Formats: sequence, structure tokens, C-alpha cells
Amino acid sequence: QLQLVESGGGLVQPGGSLRLSCAASGFTLDYYAIGWFRQAPGKAREAVSCISRYDIRMYYVDSVKGRFTISRDNAKNTVYLQMNNLKPEDTAVYYCAVRGNYCSASRTAFDSWAQGTQVTVSS
Repeated sequence: QLQLVESGGGLVQPGGSLRLSCAASGFTLDYYAIGWFRQAPGKAREAVSCISRYDIRMYYVDSVKGRFTISRDNAKNTVYLQMNNLKPEDTAVYYCAVRGNYCSASRTAFDSWAQGTQVTVSS
């Protein structure tokens, strides 16, 4: 089974940083694409970033380019989302998801999801 456990959310002031972790269980993470999505209250779930299988490509939504970095640590079977210079607009529940195919910005393309972690950016 494709199981993901997510951690790293919290409360941070504008301009601060957080690192989200998405740890895989029961499969080798490197063989899969991992996407990060977020959902703010009253808004649709939005694709934020994705790392392809074997780290061939990384994608970012325009609003986070230059601030967020996605990476994979195969030794720990974990994908990270480093979030720097956080803005109040980044406040949302963040989810990682796994797909046995290419990266996609569509949430329906992903096979399994982590439980989500709250990121709140506020002074």
C-alpha cells in the first residue's frame, strides 16, 4: 500500500521558514512522483509543487517560485518542502500525495494522500 506520513507544519511569522516532511511507508519513494498541495479555507485545493520519479523534474506554482524548494532524501524515504519567506497567503493545510506516474497539477491524478498539516503564517 502507498502510505504517507506528513509533518512539519506550525505557526510562523511572515518572512519565516518551515520545512514540511512527507515520509513513505510500504514502498520505495524514489519510484514515484510526490506532489504537494494546499487548501486554504473557502478555496479549492491547489497544486504547489511536485518532484518527479527519480528526481528528473521539479515543478512549482508561480506564487511560490524562488521561495519553496522540493527535494527527496532516498536514504530516509522522505520528500521535503522547504518553505522560505513565508507570506500570510501561504496559510493553508498542506498535503503531500503520491502518484505512480508523471507529475501532475491535478489532485485527482494522485493515488494516495497524507493526512495534511496546518501551516499558519501570521504576525
